[in-house]
This record gives sequence, C-alpha cells and structure tokens, in this order.
Amino acid sequence: MTLSFGTDGWRGVIADDFTFSNVGRVARAHAGALLAAGPARSAVVAHDTRFLGAAFARTAAHTLAGAGLDVHLLAGPTPTPALSYATRAGGHAGGVMITASHNPGQYQGYKLKGPYGGSATPALVQEVESRLDAPVPAAQPGACTTSSVREAYLASLAALVDTGAIGAAGVPVYHDAMHGAAGGWIEQFTRERLNVPFHGLRQAPDPLFGQVNPEPIPANLEATAQAMRSVTGPAFAMVTDGDADRIGAVLAGGAFFNSHQIFAVLLQHLARRGQRGRVVRTVSTSGIIERLAQHHGLEVVQTPVGFKYITELFLDGDQHPDRQVLIGGEESGGIGIQGHIPERDGLLNGLLLQETVAATGLGLGEQFRALERLLDYPHHYDRTDLHLPAPINRAELMDHATQTARLGGHAVRDVITLDGVKLAFDGGYGMIRASGTEPVVRLYVEAPSPAEVQTILGELRTVTLQHLH
Repeated sequence: MTLSFGTDGWRGVIADDFTFSNVGRVARAHAGALLAAGPARSAVVAHDTRFLGAAFARTAAHTLAGAGLDVHLLAGPTPTPALSYATRAGGHAGGVMITASHNPGQYQGYKLKGPYGGSATPALVQEVESRLDAPVPAAQPGACTTSSVREAYLASLAALVDTGAIGAAGVPVYHDAMHGAAGGWIEQFTRERLNVPFHGLRQAPDPLFGQVNPEPIPANLEATAQAMRSVTGPAFAMVTDGDADRIGAVLAGGAFFNSHQIFAVLLQHLARRGQRGRVVRTVSTSGIIERLAQHHGLEVVQTPVGFKYITELFLDGDQHPDRQVLIGGEESGGIGIQGHIPERDGLLNGLLLQETVAATGLGLGEQFRALERLLDYPHHYDRTDLHLPAPINRAELMDHATQTARLGGHAVRDVITLDGVKLAFDGGYGMIRASGTEPVVRLYVEAPSPAEVQTILGELRTVTLQHLH
C-alpha cells in the first residue's frame, strides 16, 4: 500500500490505511532516518485522545526501540506542544505524535517532530517516505520506558506567563478542550499557579470529539458559545483543538474571536512587554498584522500556508540573533512565541491571552477594537471551502485569478502568488487556494464590512466555478 505523506507526517483513516502494520512501516522508516542523521539515538512518542491512540503509540515506540533507539513513551493523552517540548528538552533525535490534529475522529496520524521541538523539515519527511520499504540495519534494541512530561512542560509555561498578574486580576479561566489532549492540563495549571476560578468545557477524552471535528472554528463551538452567553465581564473561553497546538476563543456573551484577532492581540501584548523580533505571518492572515507590526517598527515576513515555513524562520533566528522571530502565526490558529519551542502551542497562547486581560483590564474584543481604531483598519473576515463535484483546472484558475482588477468595488493593488493567489486591496484581500490532492478550493476574504466580505466571497466563488472540468 502506498502511504501519502503531508507537510509533517502521515495521516489516514483508522482500519483503512492507518493500521498497526502501517504504523510499524512508518516507524521503521523513521528509525532509519533518525539513526542516519546524527549521533543522538533516542526519541519520544506520545498520543492524543483518538481511538487506539495509546496502542498505536506503543507500536511506534516498540518499533523504534527495536531498531536501536532508546524511546520515552509519554503516559496518557499528551498535547502536541508538550511532546515537542519533551523532544527538545531531552536532546532527543526526534519525536512522534500519534494524532490527526483537527481532522474528524475516524482519522489518525503519525506526526514527525525534529530535535529542535517543532515540525519536521520537508527534507526529513521526504527521507522517511523514501525509506518506507527499505530494510533497517540490524542493531542492538534500545530501551523503551514510560515517562511523563506534564510537570516540566507546565513549569515551562509558567516561566513564560505572568502568573502573579493573572492571579491578582482574578478573571476566571474558561477552557474548552474539545474532548482533546489538553483536557485537565489548563485546569491543573490554573489551580496550582493562578488561584482563580476555573471552568472546564468538554474536558473528558472522547475519540469522536462529541461528534464534531476538534477544530476551533464557529461551526464546532456552539456548545462553547452557549456556555459563554451568560458570562459577563472580560472573561473568555480559550479553545484548544484535538492535539492542542491550535488556539481559538469565545468571548463573554458567546461571540467568536477569530485567529487573526488573537494574533493581533498577542502581537500587541508582546510589543507592550518590550519584546522585539520579526513578525512572521502566513499569506492568508489579516493585513492588520502587518500594519500593527509596522506601527511598532518590526520587520514582517510573509510565508506560504503551513507552519513548517514559520518553524524554519524560528530556527534561522536561533542561529542569527538579528533575525530572531518575535511571533509567527497562521490563519488556522497555530501561533508560535519567542522564547519557547518553534512550534504552535494552544495552551501557551490561551494563557497569554489571559495575561493580556490582566494587563489591560479589557476583554479581548475591547482590546481588538482599540487596535482597529489605532490603526484605522476595520477587520471583518470569512472563509469558505468549496468541495467541488469535479477536479479543477488549477493552473487555469490561478492564471485567471491573477488578472482580477477589482473585488467588491475595491481596486486590487497587489497580486501575491506565494501560495495560491491573494488579491490585496486597501483594507483587505481576497484569496483563492486550490488543493493539490482533492477537488477543494479554499476562499479567504477580509474586508472593511461584513457585507463586503460576503460580496467578495460570491465573486471568488463565481471565478472558481468557471474552471470546473
């Protein structure tokens, strides 16, 4: 069976292609790549709350150990950023996270992590894929031990967050774990280090995630919104996805606070702290990020979609202090912060949002509205994924889109083809990205008003449908 690898590993449907046999194949190939890469001969393996996660993790761990690596198998459901932290802190050759992240419950995955504690480089992913059917040289088996990173990881978060300020502010912590790996982790941090009231939502592990995809977007957060409608004041619910590397938020009163807004509020907070560095944003993020960075005199770097590109810039900054990254983020809610691992971390970002409320006395919505006024940049956003009945002529679609002169009455001032086609205008953008593996086209729009957002989405949908085969 041919296994198709994505940006940071392999995903598949449980019992279809994601089987114990195939997990063993991938783990053997991974072991061969790690042993050939350098002197470190150890690895860390963890899993989230998905079906058979613990059993798949044991298979991966024992296969890696059988090939000659010493393996630390982390006990219980573990957030991906905690696995990444353990990989880096322990000086291991690499890490394995058994998760399909935000995908539906029938999926599982084998995420590859580099020794630096972040997404594997494309070169490592390709190396593992190339070794799938290659023999692994016989070696003395390594040890396989069970351990925990929970206390060390939570301590690392405490070093990055002003726990005293949060505790003094007294604003309750609400956390929706979406039945994923972070269930109980924020609660423990709150009770041990913040001494403020904690309210848990969907904390219990559930392989089917309560029958919704564990992705923190409005369609999956009706239960959270309902719980927050009776809440008043500056409180908000932080929401982590299935493996807790992404962050979302629901405000008191039940309104959704999107990833662009989260990115902007965190950037403003870090700058207010006096921290400096490059601001890295994927091409599908809001223009308010660039305008805010420029306001603070910070360099902005735009990348294709995918956190691996942000990871590469974090690592470059580790080697060259003048290119150090302050914050890097993507439209899907994955955000990395200076001084931590070069990785998305939904738990850290949720706690930092709590710190912004403590520092300002304002809710997240009020903080963002202040940024809109400061920068004269009203933000309204929506995204649509078109699941098409037939394949699209991608090259023709992209070529046609680049010729667009106006969107929703706005003159297009910049055409960016870094990833798909982004048509930027004063106060927003429209963007088309076609999947390379399935008949799906993603449409992203930011505009000065909700009505303009929907108008431009309609225009992009019309352009796309003209290119069906």
